[in-house]
Amino acid sequence: MTIQVAKLSDPAVRAFVTAVNAHDRAAFQALLAPGATMSDDGSGRDLDDWTDREIFSSHGHMDVDNESKGGRALIAHYSNDTWGEMKTKWSFTVDDGGKITHFETGQA
Repeated sequence: MTIQVAKLSDPAVRAFVTAVNAHDRAAFQALLAPGATMSDDGSGRDLDDWTDREIFSSHGHMDVDNESKGGRALIAHYSNDTWGEMKTKWSFTVDDGGKITHFETGQA
């Protein structure tokens, strides 16, 4: 059973999932701290290139199954037009100002 996005515990992560599912690039970018980074399956990726390819141009969507670590770790079914649906894990590092400084994703 999925968790409603509005019930996700961490405000930055909740806003991240909301922006991804709404395909709202401006809202997504507003969540990121300057110099934010990301990795996919343990390999660092260019954040702008990856998010354009894996989220925005391919209609990415997250259905969160569960959360842990105060809402900063998720297991979600992620789908996009390129890869279809897969079970994924996500973890987030959030600074004191509520901005995401790093996120990690990969297959769960």
